[in-house]
Parts: sequence; structure tokens; C-alpha cells
Amino acid sequence: MFTRSELEIKTVPELQDLCRRYGIRLTGSAAYKSSYITSLLSFPIIAISQMEEAKGLKSPTLAYIQVIGSAVDEMNSPTTEQAALIRISLEGRRMAYPDRYHQERLLAWHIAKMRLEQAIALLGR
Repeated sequence: MFTRSELEIKTVPELQDLCRRYGIRLTGSAAYKSSYITSLLSFPIIAISQMEEAKGLKSPTLAYIQVIGSAVDEMNSPTTEQAALIRISLEGRRMAYPDRYHQERLLAWHIAKMRLEQAIALLGR
């Protein structure tokens, strides 16, 4: 994050820009450089303590992660032909209408399953 010496050499407008860029609420008066510095130095620590107190963004419980896993299991695996259609779809090749609609649905299901698997992997960390 930021060091005090790194922030001390910045001007008030530069500090204002940093606070605006990261959406940091100012602690104290906008007229004082120290108010910006205090806010910029403390926000990471506050964010971590909020996470530990389960405020704001938090991890779902194991039960909800298992529900996502159940959805992935229910989606099953593609057949050989479906896998081939997914591969060629990822290369940008499209079927003629009205079959293109079904092709796009199959590709969307595949992408959704992959992203759910990624979500489970990220939440399991």
C-alpha cells in the first residue's frame, strides 16, 4: 500500500485524486494534508478488519458452496459430440439458423459450468 513518506511528498490535489480514485472517505478536514494521509494509510487495515468481522463482502458458508457444487454436478459433462461443437464454437464458427440458437445455448451452459467451477475454486482458498 502507501507509505507515509510516499504520501508526504504529494500535494493536496494529488492526495485528493488518490482518495477519489479509490473511493476513500476523508477523515477530518479537506483543508489539511494530514486528513488525506490518515485516510490513505488506514483504509487497508480497516478493510481487513471489516472482512474479519464479516461486514460487507464475505465468503459464503460451506453449505452455499456445496449448493454451487451440486449445480455443477447436475450440469454433467458434455458428450464427445457436444465437446466438439463447443470447441468449434470457441473458434468462432457458427451453425445456420435456427440451430445456431441451440449452439449458443450449449456454449453458454459450458461457459457457465466453467465459471461455477472457477468460483468454487476461488471460494475454497
